[in-house]
Amino acid sequence: MMEITDVRSRSGRHQLPDLVTLEPGCNNVASLSEKAYYLLRDRLITLQIQPGATIDERALQEEFKVGRTPIREALRKLADDQLVHVVPRRGTFASHLDLGALSAISEVRIELEAHAGYLAAQRATDYDHSVIADVLEELDARTVTSGRRELIQLDLRIHRVVHRATHNTYLIATLDEYYVHSLRMWFLVLDRLNRLGHAIDSHRELLTAVNEGDSATAQQILRDHVAEFEQEIRAVL
Repeated sequence: MMEITDVRSRSGRHQLPDLVTLEPGCNNVASLSEKAYYLLRDRLITLQIQPGATIDERALQEEFKVGRTPIREALRKLADDQLVHVVPRRGTFASHLDLGALSAISEVRIELEAHAGYLAAQRATDYDHSVIADVLEELDARTVTSGRRELIQLDLRIHRVVHRATHNTYLIATLDEYYVHSLRMWFLVLDRLNRLGHAIDSHRELLTAVNEGDSATAQQILRDHVAEFEQEIRAVL
């Protein structure tokens, strides 16, 4: 387990370590409760905190070097995210992975991700196009020896670049909520997935479609991508 220190930037913001579930460069937050939230969120998504495990608030206070209030505020937000659940008079626990919900999550994601691809191709700005060009360069630089952590971070970055290009804050927030739960299932079977690199490479066509304003192609690629994700998960369970 990495040691957590509370390092502040000159702006007074709190520094975060490199986390799998945060994009590169997103490494500081405004409050201690936000810091605790992102640290815990990362561990819950990557299953460093196992489903069903008890959340030890006192131990987290000591490790994160924060008081009780930031931890409790973080846990309340994580409960809203359905990543933890609170049992009165018993404590707080990491939410179980409900594989029965995989189909329901995929049903929602297929429609939302496809619509995001459609909108992104229509609405992407010059800045969005420049960011997409940077991500395409990252894809070109990816090698066959790239680790699973790097591949997952790249997949997350690609999805969020497309999401942001929709310029619809409500859609972006909803997409992130469902993506997080899909990512948690991904980590459950990560060591048994053999086509992770191929799935990332398929995003090259997606980013190209968005950059070229090809809404129909971007929409279909994302629809297929989410459907294939569910099939991959079910195939190894």
